[in-house]
Amino acid sequence: MSDQILGLHHITAIASNAQRNYDFYAKVMGLRFLKKTVNFDDPSTYHFYFGDEVGSAGTILTFFPWQNMTPGRRGTGQATEIGYSVPEGSFDFWLKRFAQHNVTFNKPSEKFGEPYLTFLDPDGLKLELTVAKNADPRTPWTTPEVSAAVATKGFHNVTLTLTNIKGTAEILTEVFGYKLMEQHVNRYRFATDAVPGAAIIDLVEAPGEARGHVAGGSVHHIAFRVPDDATEMRFRQKIAARGLNITEQIDRQYFHSLYFREPGGVLFEIATDNPGFMIDESLAELGTHLLLPPQYERRRAQIEAQLPVIS
Repeated sequence: MSDQILGLHHITAIASNAQRNYDFYAKVMGLRFLKKTVNFDDPSTYHFYFGDEVGSAGTILTFFPWQNMTPGRRGTGQATEIGYSVPEGSFDFWLKRFAQHNVTFNKPSEKFGEPYLTFLDPDGLKLELTVAKNADPRTPWTTPEVSAAVATKGFHNVTLTLTNIKGTAEILTEVFGYKLMEQHVNRYRFATDAVPGAAIIDLVEAPGEARGHVAGGSVHHIAFRVPDDATEMRFRQKIAARGLNITEQIDRQYFHSLYFREPGGVLFEIATDNPGFMIDESLAELGTHLLLPPQYERRRAQIEAQLPVIS
């Protein structure tokens, strides 16, 4: 069988306040705080990871919370919506919870026969909760306030808004192994059958829309999952053969990465399952220490002094 992308690995976005970002995703949304580390290129800024109990691929949402970052603007050449899978019957809970915590949200609607609820995080990042047509078998992380009956199970889909979808669709179908499943007006739904969750990419074609600006409340990049380094490097060859500029493999501590801009302008990453999140913390300790890339360990005192305290 030829190589297939195993759905989404993680999604990385930008926030403007570390404490507020932590409070929203760990407390209001009830995600597990998996890692507190720093940006590889700017160690004066945190890199937060949220997900399920073990940081399973397809559940991992990460943030660069640059303090006082200016707001971005949704538009073409961007990932513009992040969709989470939730159980049937959970919307009443989330509507009440969003109202309680002053979260901006819309009334539930339907897309491709699936009920969904749109809301914004504190920086204006657009998110959705979706009740999938097929039952999601993934086990969610729960908290005293967010039970398994209502908790998010990981990503359902991500939406890319593009001037023209042709080049992006070719990467998804001819390289990544996705198939066009449905279309409604200018929204095209692509999916892979390689995994049961985090398997959907929606492409919205909006030729008249202005180009987006990536800053606060924006998705920085989306990462696709491969099982190991050998598979990743085969995908590197396929991408390079199409004339796209793709990086060498980069060690991101918890996975190994390749980056390239797909033809529509969105930054794509291909990330491995290995080595995982428990190389420097036990399962019980995930998210409890400030973990630094090895090259910054000698500067720990200086870096800790620059970072805001998170409680």
